[in-house]
Amino acid sequence: MKRILVTGGAGFLGSHLCQRLLQEGHEVLCVDNFFTGRRQNIHSMLDHPNFEMLRHDITFPLFVEVDEIYNLACPASPVHYQFDPVQTTKTSVMGAINMLGLAKRLKIKILQASTSEVYGDPSVHPQPESYWGNVNPIGPRACYDEGKRCAETLFFDYHRQHGVEIKVIRIFNTYGPNMQPNDGRVISNFILQALRNEPITIYGDGSQTRSFCYVSDLIEGMYGLMQTSKEITGPINVGNPTETTMLELAQLILDLTGSKSQLVFKNLPQDDPKQRNPDIRQAAELLNWNAQVDLKAGLEKTIAYFEKVMDQG
Repeated sequence: MKRILVTGGAGFLGSHLCQRLLQEGHEVLCVDNFFTGRRQNIHSMLDHPNFEMLRHDITFPLFVEVDEIYNLACPASPVHYQFDPVQTTKTSVMGAINMLGLAKRLKIKILQASTSEVYGDPSVHPQPESYWGNVNPIGPRACYDEGKRCAETLFFDYHRQHGVEIKVIRIFNTYGPNMQPNDGRVISNFILQALRNEPITIYGDGSQTRSFCYVSDLIEGMYGLMQTSKEITGPINVGNPTETTMLELAQLILDLTGSKSQLVFKNLPQDDPKQRNPDIRQAAELLNWNAQVDLKAGLEKTIAYFEKVMDQG
């Protein structure tokens, strides 16, 4: 049994990871400042004897004794990370420095939750880990894109300079229960609009694509990467390689909800990627990982979650 620190542990992904670690018999120290994390996400774990919650902002140093660190803390949707872009950058960069410093002091391994956004609006398709990306460093998304890129730099420099054992995972669009209703992500937007029979908002002409990974698959990839040998540092893409257009996604959600919503089209936001699809050959080879949950099955579970959220007001 290990004592494991999960930063951003009350968030969408963090809460699922905490649950997974508890199932493995570990002690979990969940750290969150509740900027986007929610107590509802961890409510079922609060009475668990191996679960501890600490309210803390990782842009400030943290002094605890743990055996491993999963660094997930950072707002991850455009609505949230653009709300306070300076704080977003500080969370990625200063948060990485503080968590890496803790890992260095304790001589433990640490995982960084990076993102497919490091590829920007990619000119290579699908995106392999060797692709350096096409990112606008001064655009409205740069606080997140460049913050995560800088965090990766710090992780590899701490690894080379100080011998810190690191794991870097690049997460592609993930969805499922515990998503925030107001996070502005396309799946939560479409589902809520469909359930309310409101117009479904599509930006651009709907031909842009994403690859949607159900949360349980993502967590298995993240946990699996942490179990690999010291030589495997990443970065490793984890995401569902099945590509879906926004129009296809909207129609599938309409079919699954039986909604009477109509489609409305608006201008595409600045620097919004036209394509996003992971090359997951490294995940398959090194982690023996592949996505197991198809989009229809995952959406059915996510729609049921949002129906429950709406029933609760």
